[in-house]
Amino acid sequence: MDIRIREADPSEHAGLGDLTARAYLDDGLLDYGEGDAYLPVLKDVAARAAAATVLVAVAGDRLLGGVTFVPGPGPVADIARPGEAEIRALAVARAQRGRGAGEALVRACVERARTTRGCTAVVLSSQRAMHTAHRLYERLGFVRTPERDWNPVPHLDDLTLLTYRLTL
Repeated sequence: MDIRIREADPSEHAGLGDLTARAYLDDGLLDYGEGDAYLPVLKDVAARAAAATVLVAVAGDRLLGGVTFVPGPGPVADIARPGEAEIRALAVARAQRGRGAGEALVRACVERARTTRGCTAVVLSSQRAMHTAHRLYERLGFVRTPERDWNPVPHLDDLTLLTYRLTL
């Protein structure tokens, strides 16, 4: 499959938002399903695109997945420190998985980080259940940084996010 990575067009924001939300829902990653407070955040690609770069993986005219590249600390960064870029909201449509779209999206973020002035690392957060993503990150050289693990909803102990870092 010929996968191309490019910046998302605003006309794709709604479709990518639906794809991202569906990926999280279908994988059981939202504790409250359709009623989860994080679902509108996942769907709001336009908000991420206003403060960061949203990339999409496409094959022909088919949208395979997307990711948000955050070049440093700012409004859509969760854990990035000065000198670090962050990857957010990586998602690939379930029917398109296993074909390299997720890896191509992560690699594109790493390449952007390499060309970002002053950037020395890429960081990301991941849910414990995202085992396939963890294998991908580790294969690409990311290492776990348990000292940076964090919880976006402190009263839910089982929602601690795992963190990874790739030194450039």
